[in-house]
Amino acid sequence: MSQDNSKPPVGKPGRPRSEAARRAILQTAHEILVADGLGRLTIEAVAERARVGKPTIYRYWRNAQELAMAALMADTPLEPAAEGHGSARMRLQAHVEHLLETFTTVRGRQIAQAMAAADQESELAKAFRSRVILQYREKARSILTDAQANGEIALKTDIEVILDMLHAPVFYRLLVGHQPLSQSFGLNIIDTMWAALAPTNGRGATLPKS
Repeated sequence: MSQDNSKPPVGKPGRPRSEAARRAILQTAHEILVADGLGRLTIEAVAERARVGKPTIYRYWRNAQELAMAALMADTPLEPAAEGHGSARMRLQAHVEHLLETFTTVRGRQIAQAMAAADQESELAKAFRSRVILQYREKARSILTDAQANGEIALKTDIEVILDMLHAPVFYRLLVGHQPLSQSFGLNIIDTMWAALAPTNGRGATLPKS
């Protein structure tokens, strides 16, 4: 009787299990966030529900805030809307409306809260700034640059300040919670900014709209 001496192919021990554990951790963290909110997400709770050791979680994330951000950002990337049509003002208004729609969801609010609590020098915080905040700024920068070239606005100050003024009110209200976020609030931001950016006739008077 012949003996089968064949062996299963040699793979990389631990790697598939580690990836499976990572996915289970993110899924569990997401479930806790949806059901109980950011305040209930702890490393201990995730480890117990995902049936992994705490060292396994710390292998990927340094604390609960980083894990929360990773879980919230895992499914769908947050990014600006596709380029709109119409005047620069209409495009900028659509841009702000999309920002409001994104961050007034439960997921968006939780991401903002996690970002505020996270170490700003962590790799995940840097990735969030690069993938989300800076993308929104660059989209708005493109709209404002086109508007200046077309004579729709006059950039009278540093464009970085203008970009801060455009986006910061949304995150301020989101994090402080002293006033509601609404589409009318977004429109007020655009109205205020546009009045300040309107080109003048050289004697300080605003040119009439064409």
